[in-house]
Amino acid sequence: MKRRMLLAVGLLLFGVAIAPSRDQRANLLPKLQPGQTLTYLVRYRSTKNVKTASTLVVPLAPTPSQADTHGLLRIQILDLQQTGDKLAIHARSQFLNDDALVPAAKPASGKSKSEQPLQPEGNPVDFTISPEGFAEKITGLDALTPEQQQIWQEWLARFAMAWAIPAQRDKIGDKWKIEQPEPAASPIAALTWVRDSSYVRDAPCSPAQLSVTGEATYANSLTDTCAVLLTTAKLVQKSSPKDATPEDFKLHQLKTMGTAKGSNELITYISLTTGLVVRATEDASQRMDVMVAKADGSNAVRYHVDAKSQLEVLLLTQAQVSGQH
Repeated sequence: MKRRMLLAVGLLLFGVAIAPSRDQRANLLPKLQPGQTLTYLVRYRSTKNVKTASTLVVPLAPTPSQADTHGLLRIQILDLQQTGDKLAIHARSQFLNDDALVPAAKPASGKSKSEQPLQPEGNPVDFTISPEGFAEKITGLDALTPEQQQIWQEWLARFAMAWAIPAQRDKIGDKWKIEQPEPAASPIAALTWVRDSSYVRDAPCSPAQLSVTGEATYANSLTDTCAVLLTTAKLVQKSSPKDATPEDFKLHQLKTMGTAKGSNELITYISLTTGLVVRATEDASQRMDVMVAKADGSNAVRYHVDAKSQLEVLLLTQAQVSGQH
């Protein structure tokens, strides 16, 4: 499988960074080398509650769901090309066994499973981030579990945050706006995210350390400086509430009416030394009030959908991985 996505957005030892002044522009693209490896911890929680005003079952209608998942991702940089402020990356990602994230009883040997070197598990995913900020040539993603696919996509969007900055160089106080269509299928057509971002300040930062009990902690002294970016997003409906039918619903001879709205707040810490996303947290909420009916208006079903999610992406210090070269 090969895909192309528009991104919404071996670890280095961190030295002390000299933060640029408010009049200097920082290059926030990652500074990488072929063969370099990175380790990220991703935690994701979401709930989607659906209230139905009819007992009819309608194809493509929203369904309740709940997720509470996490994953450790190892990223290996295979190749890169940089021309001026443009950067293209070819990389391979693979999930690591995450026993360290679940406290386990110690065996007779006295060592818990989490103290053992991390093991790659599952299939690798190869991908390219183009100079224009597209994820391309994605192979292996379909072999992952649905939870792993969700984690991978959430990680990729935050890792590539700098590509969403119009000039890739910014200074404190700068602001920019991006509009992107909602990629997920929805009973409401023409939904667009309007994202307002700003470079609010610089702050001390450092990669997290993963303890044997699965806790992400930080050293007493933070050894780096990060650009702190704040992004607020609003979900805008460009279709009419009286006829908001997407094309795939029309193919099933269905008609939809209703409204959808949502808001996200994302805080991203990007190292001024390495350009790597050191930490990203996001809180999101969405609501939908939609009526789904046959094209002739019969057999209508009304849905009230309320969804919330929390996301955390953390860069980790160099992890010991069995078999890593």
